[in-house]
Amino acid sequence: MTAVPGYRQQPPVEWDPTTPVDPAEAEEFLRRCHAENPHFGPVEPRLADVRARIAATGTYDHTPAELTYGAKLAWRNSSRCIGRLYWQSLTVLDRRHVRGSAQIFSLLVQHLTTAAGEARPGRAAVPIRPVISVFAPAVPGRPYARIWNEQLIRYAGYRTGDGRVVGDPRYVEFTESMRDLGWRGKGEAFDVLPLAIETPEEGVRLYDLPEHAVLEVPLAHPEHDGFAELGLRWHAVPAIANMRLSIGGIDYPLAPFNGWYMGTEIGARNLADADRYNLLPVVARLFGLDTSHEESLWRDRALVEVNRAVLWSFDRAGVRISDHHTESRRFLKHVEREERYGRRVPADWTWIVPPVSGGLTPVFHRYYDEMDLRPNFLLDAEALELGRTGRPAPTRE
Repeated sequence: MTAVPGYRQQPPVEWDPTTPVDPAEAEEFLRRCHAENPHFGPVEPRLADVRARIAATGTYDHTPAELTYGAKLAWRNSSRCIGRLYWQSLTVLDRRHVRGSAQIFSLLVQHLTTAAGEARPGRAAVPIRPVISVFAPAVPGRPYARIWNEQLIRYAGYRTGDGRVVGDPRYVEFTESMRDLGWRGKGEAFDVLPLAIETPEEGVRLYDLPEHAVLEVPLAHPEHDGFAELGLRWHAVPAIANMRLSIGGIDYPLAPFNGWYMGTEIGARNLADADRYNLLPVVARLFGLDTSHEESLWRDRALVEVNRAVLWSFDRAGVRISDHHTESRRFLKHVEREERYGRRVPADWTWIVPPVSGGLTPVFHRYYDEMDLRPNFLLDAEALELGRTGRPAPTRE
């Protein structure tokens, strides 16, 4: 994933939303902000104001400039993202004033259309924009708004009477929860799930994304015409929705963000994993591969063909995507650039190395520093469970 932290599941963390802001974390962030942005002016007056506000209320408010730079720093500090070369290009949409679920939904639709820009199948390629929409922060001791979904766009999964799954098996439980809340999908393999938006005033409300907000790419193969007959497609904007943005001690539980896809996220994980769409046996049969024994490497060969199809289809549709070889070189360019500024780059080797041909990429052949820096994006245990099952914890402060 070139601009989104972590396409493999991130381990959850525990979060206590009743805890006041840590003044030391606020100070560390503000000093970094002012050091890296001299035009912000002297930091001491701002620190004095923030200390006083935390002492009086337990929290403080970020200025628009602090919010924007803090969100960019969170991306820069995301140790599991390979696409951080572009961290300064993040478009930050300040939505902190919004409260109602209907308005939140409207702005999430705007987020997706802003990210996709004019990229439409058949047109010249227009880059998918990295975008984050930051809604109201959590205030210590008060309920807060959140999205239950893991991503703004994901496909439903339906259990059939014979034990099979139509759609994405990862979201079977979430789909069942949405149906319990009144949603009805078509029962097809690529039904876009509704957004479950929870606010303190309204509880949870479901909203179906309009077609114009969901840019999808039909998948075909550059050489095998039969691939298109499989009826596969995938959405173009990978927008993580359930991770908490933490900046200077302030937490934003509702801050969806996106980049653009690296092809292996779709071709080697979403479509290929045995507990997802499990496409490799289907593609192996389509290409006439020998699946009678593992030494034929039929899985590897099928995996390459799926990834070729994904990259070729996105390119043909004029929708931005990146291959893992190119993105690996770009990540090392990011590392070199950061080191010139005297900054160490946190990176998790197991996430930076792509799931296809890892040893052929330059990111494979070196070590990295694993550091937990702030600002950052964090996945809370409750948010993880909610995104998987669509069922909230029995009680919530």
